[in-house]
Amino acid sequence: MKSAGPERDGRRGCLRLLAAAVLLAAGGGHLPAARAQAGPAAEVTQLKLERSDDGIFVSAAVRLDLPPPVLDVLDKGIAIHFVAEAELFRERWYWTDRKIGHAARHMRLAYQPLTRRWRLNVSPVPITAAIAGVTLNQNFDSLDDALDAVRRIGRLRIADASEVGEEGESYPVVFRFRLDTSQLPRPFQIGLVGQSDWNVAVERSVQLPLEKMQ
Repeated sequence: MKSAGPERDGRRGCLRLLAAAVLLAAGGGHLPAARAQAGPAAEVTQLKLERSDDGIFVSAAVRLDLPPPVLDVLDKGIAIHFVAEAELFRERWYWTDRKIGHAARHMRLAYQPLTRRWRLNVSPVPITAAIAGVTLNQNFDSLDDALDAVRRIGRLRIADASEVGEEGESYPVVFRFRLDTSQLPRPFQIGLVGQSDWNVAVERSVQLPLEKMQ
């Protein structure tokens, strides 16, 4: 009976090795392929810091690919919201950098069934029915044209000209772009918990030279 112990332990060890091999083949063999196919839904491809007599402006370009679940919601006539934010800092060698400017742009994209066109509302504050009258409205014939307008964040005023020095100096800039799911109807917000397809967001921190606005 004593000799059965080592033999039983040996069988258990073999079973553990076999189970580990099966898990490795099932999980490890598929994960790299899934990661290779999956890419970021948003990416900052361009950032520029410019100065004019009217102030300091940030311009950005974002590569944006909406996942199929988001496109499906748009096709059903439900509006989706995007937020672009920028922060401008002044470096301090003796302390943390001081924030000298902040700006945001809120965008609401929706399909209009009656006109068969896409409408984009743009505002410096979150867009609600109460303030819809103070937003900039644009209409587009196709979703691609509307998304092109969302991807281009042109001349976002971030600070007064007096907050910075001369052209050529560099300043830290943080730019963020995201899909704002908090603006969706409440039932959709509940259903999106844990769904990574709706996590469309990107952030970029970079030192930008101050250019003269053309």
